[in-house]
Amino acid sequence: MFKKWIISLLLALSISSFAAFAADKININTASADELQLLNGVGSSTANAIVDYREQNGAFSSVEDLVNIKGIGEKKVANLAEQVTVAE
Repeated sequence: MFKKWIISLLLALSISSFAAFAADKININTASADELQLLNGVGSSTANAIVDYREQNGAFSSVEDLVNIKGIGEKKVANLAEQVTVAE
């Protein structure tokens, strides 16, 4: 009985940890260049380009708008899509 309880508890904790991790996307409309560099595949030049584009053109309406930035293609946008959001 105790063993089943422990297993259930560990399973519940792992599921809740995964859900919390999955919900932690970086908002490309509010993130600083330093925060954007936390994304896989984003270095300082790409992060700065995202911030510069946002400052010049306003907020992104969708993650796919990243393709409008020089140096960011559809493949990179697809890789970033799971890590970023435009929603609050």
